[in-house]
Amino acid sequence: MKLDWKKTFLIGFGFLGVSALWQVYNSFVPIFLQTGHPGFASSKEILGFGLNASSTGFIMGIDNLAAIFILPMIGVWSDRIRTPIGRRYPFILTAAPLAALAFILMPIAASLIKPELNGTIAGNTGAFSLFMVATAVVLLAMAILRTPVISLMPDLIPSPLRSKANGVINFMGGVGFIIGTFGLALLFDINPVYPFIGGAGILTLAVVLLFITTKEPAVEDLPHPEEHLQSEEEQAVGALKGVSVVPKKYRKSLFALLGAIFLLFIAYDGIGTFFTSYAVNELGVSEGFAPTLYGLAGVTFILFAIPAGFIGAKFGRRRTIIAGILLFGIVMMLGYFLTNVTQVGIVLAISGIGWALINVNTLPMVIDTSEDERLLGTYTGLYYLASQIGSAIAPVMMGTVIDLFGSNFKTIFITGPAFFVLGLIAMTLVTRGEAHVKEPAA
Repeated sequence: MKLDWKKTFLIGFGFLGVSALWQVYNSFVPIFLQTGHPGFASSKEILGFGLNASSTGFIMGIDNLAAIFILPMIGVWSDRIRTPIGRRYPFILTAAPLAALAFILMPIAASLIKPELNGTIAGNTGAFSLFMVATAVVLLAMAILRTPVISLMPDLIPSPLRSKANGVINFMGGVGFIIGTFGLALLFDINPVYPFIGGAGILTLAVVLLFITTKEPAVEDLPHPEEHLQSEEEQAVGALKGVSVVPKKYRKSLFALLGAIFLLFIAYDGIGTFFTSYAVNELGVSEGFAPTLYGLAGVTFILFAIPAGFIGAKFGRRRTIIAGILLFGIVMMLGYFLTNVTQVGIVLAISGIGWALINVNTLPMVIDTSEDERLLGTYTGLYYLASQIGSAIAPVMMGTVIDLFGSNFKTIFITGPAFFVLGLIAMTLVTRGEAHVKEPAA
């Protein structure tokens, strides 16, 4: 059985668009929220709301809480729905333009801050309200979009090839990351609105290309919606009920794996949320250059994403993930002691290899915990449930530690590796999730 590389790369367009937009979001939303605070040193005249790191982390995470319940529900719903354009595309084509429009509104809202009241919410309540509403719409729309986009891969790729295919998908996500960091981010120093316009445009273009080039399986090739193992009542309850379809004998391993994913995303997203703030305050670089520095991790991630899939297929997904955890955690601890931009860049480049080993293989492990192909969207939703909870908690936890140590942004290199250690412990309890030995019938 051979992987259809062309089809797999085309599936990856959706992830490319999502990744480009998220990179702009994670790089600059904390800048808008913190600029004007006494403990935050901006490199240029930027208008912001003057929040501390913990308040910024709370805002960066709290809106994700709604997505925690939306992601698995959308996965289950998209497993069951049948339309002329497929079961994933109705969600994708509705959410993408909504996210793009709201994304452009975010820097426009920040530009409405009164210069004489820069660094305060008082007197800028209208601008702050518009900023928060736009943020909430972006996060909601992206939550609706994400699970159907990722579910296209297991829809079209059989189990033994999913680690390799997920390497390709993450490669395309890495391309989006690179576009966001080495292209769009630099536009911030020209005009803060430009990266957001670019991110919205790339997401829209990527979704259009995905829809044109990649068709879902024919309706007659899909299991009948009534064959879904969840009842209507269970669907209505929401996200966590997705676990009810997992056979009891698989749950211990699945929960350990989801727990590891949760912990690893706390570490990864916590560092990512405040890296721009760290680079501006501790390394003295500009807001536009800081994401470009962080993009070095994306370069090595994109170069190693496909090899990471092959490594997972050859040596086992669990072993590969553990190796990635060790590599990422160790080099990130070194970052605390570095003050040179070049040295930090080297650490980031190595960490990208570690994250590729982790990220490429975790989703296929979750999906292949069970053999039931009817529930691909549900398992994908559970993966994003774990990662989204971690993403929601990460910013406020990381921001709280930063404030506890007197606006010391270097602490991200201690807090992050601590959660990688916990994730490593959780991975030792995982016993399922390798590729199925038996190939599906033709």
